[in-house]
Amino acid sequence: MEPEAAEKLFGSPRAAARDEGAAALYEAGLGASLAEIVRISAQSAPGVMTAYALVVVVQGLAPVASAWAMKLLVDGIPDPAVTPAALAWRVGLLGVLAVATAGLPHLSQYLGGCLGRAFTVRAAADLFSATVRFAGLARFEDPGVLDRLRLGQQAAAAGEALITGGFMAVESVISLIGFATALWVVSPVMTLVAMVAAVPGLIVQVKLSKQRNLMMMDMSPHERRHFFYGGLLTDYRAAKEIRLFGTGGWLRDRLLGELTLINSERRRMDGRELRAKGLLGTLGAVISAGGLVWATFAARAGSLSVGDVSMFAIAIGSMLGGAAALISEAGRMYSGLLMFSHHVAIVRAAPDLPVPAVPTPLRPLTSELELRDVWFRYSPDHPWILRGVSLRIPHGATVGIVGVNGAGKSTLVKLVLRFYDPQQGSITWDGVDLRDMDPAALRDRISGVFQDHMTYDLTARENVGLGSLDALHDLDRIRVAARRAGIDDVLDALPRGYETQLSRIFTSETDKDDPETGVVLSGGQWQRTALARAFLRADRDLMILDEPSSGLDPESEADVHARMRAHRAGRTSLLISHRLNTVRDADLIVVLRDGVVAEQGTHDQLMATGGTYARMFRLQSAGYTDAAEVGANAVGVPPTGHGGIPAGEGSR
Repeated sequence: MEPEAAEKLFGSPRAAARDEGAAALYEAGLGASLAEIVRISAQSAPGVMTAYALVVVVQGLAPVASAWAMKLLVDGIPDPAVTPAALAWRVGLLGVLAVATAGLPHLSQYLGGCLGRAFTVRAAADLFSATVRFAGLARFEDPGVLDRLRLGQQAAAAGEALITGGFMAVESVISLIGFATALWVVSPVMTLVAMVAAVPGLIVQVKLSKQRNLMMMDMSPHERRHFFYGGLLTDYRAAKEIRLFGTGGWLRDRLLGELTLINSERRRMDGRELRAKGLLGTLGAVISAGGLVWATFAARAGSLSVGDVSMFAIAIGSMLGGAAALISEAGRMYSGLLMFSHHVAIVRAAPDLPVPAVPTPLRPLTSELELRDVWFRYSPDHPWILRGVSLRIPHGATVGIVGVNGAGKSTLVKLVLRFYDPQQGSITWDGVDLRDMDPAALRDRISGVFQDHMTYDLTARENVGLGSLDALHDLDRIRVAARRAGIDDVLDALPRGYETQLSRIFTSETDKDDPETGVVLSGGQWQRTALARAFLRADRDLMILDEPSSGLDPESEADVHARMRAHRAGRTSLLISHRLNTVRDADLIVVLRDGVVAEQGTHDQLMATGGTYARMFRLQSAGYTDAAEVGANAVGVPPTGHGGIPAGEGSR
């Protein structure tokens, strides 16, 4: 029964778990963001956070205290009842407050920087720890998740601005309350007018922050494409094709097109903010001027003292200015919290692959790895890649998987490694479903080389050592693995041996002035290095080799496969290849076609049946046989087939 029919009848608990996990990725409100920011700040630098909070409180109260001190001083100057000593005390207090007001911002800035940097480190650690916990590949192929990851990175990197902005908002609130209290003493009516005038600004700022956040989400795909084109134009690996095909101008225009669109949207958003904030600023100025006119005439009428007028002028200006600053800071904080919600969503996301609370312990493979009626597609919008594949991989056997492009060979490998789960069917390790195991424990029992293997911009030792981190600094083990892959002599002969950077992107401090620093390997050498990485853990139960020799010349290919056969003798291996001569010695050859197992057997059995495998093998052999016959006619030697196979072998 196809998976859709089964799910209609019985439902799919595993699919439901996947859907819930995906939905959880998008659930993170402002409260969660704020709680996460406070948690990270408190855990990353608790002492600095406490000191910063104390400084901010004092800094918020100092301007209010200065306003009161100024009122007392101004009122005391013409008052004969105020003694010179009392007047001097008031002047001294005003001076102390002036020094504090001038000096505290520098201390606040220093503490804010310390806390912000500690916050950034902790937030980045949490974010990338979460990405490491994504056991599968699906989320790294989801554009929406990638956008969230990029915005989450930006929010984590902007930690210092986020933290200082939050504390500045607290400082503004303290000052605003203080000035509102002082203003209330002079005129409750003017206090209420100033407070009411701040409400439209708050509403407008929240609305603008929402619009800016939505704009950033909309522009995120364009920014990723902008970075992509920029990366291509500066990547030495792409430089050859760009120059050969003359695509540099086209890529530049694409980059500029994305940048122009991004800037256009930002300019439109900036225009909205300019108009809104301009109107609000004008409103505040009118209220402040009107209040000052009222206070002046009230003083002439004798209802206010000169000190009251001075305090009123300071308070009304500071209150309206503080309200505007607070609203602006609140808008930035609101936008920052919205941005940080992407970080929180990633950090708190449910596992992308369901893992049981108590995974089944994984034991060494002793019987077989089996696929039973496995159906798989990458999403409901994609066609089925595998359509009921059933296959046994016996312990100790070498199984070759062949088929045309798109037959599902590499997809099968991804399922065996549990990068994805099948929509229907199961894959078992000695009878235990892979979904009942810890994915990390499963992969620790497997080694392999991928068709699109990585070329790390690291040293030669690190490029091999990443295959097993416990051997990263064990040069003897690394050299043994490299020797098995036939690359030891090449790596050892590099300018700095195994400590040579296999990249021209980065240089070490000791290499920066060395003209020989940074070596770029050839494609075949990189392939052997990737093989060495796999051989570093070649004692594992299963080795997966997905096109392990696609970049090698025929002689190197034969050498590598001979080495693999010798070292993997008696161990379970899964070999994916388009070159059929590399799988002809396998214990079992499986032919995938249209997402199903079309044929399986040994080389001789499949050749005898005359099916897909035999046809493909003869086609490949014919090309080599024709070339060999031309050479034989020229030099008088017997023709040979593919990889040294005697001519006619493929039709036996």
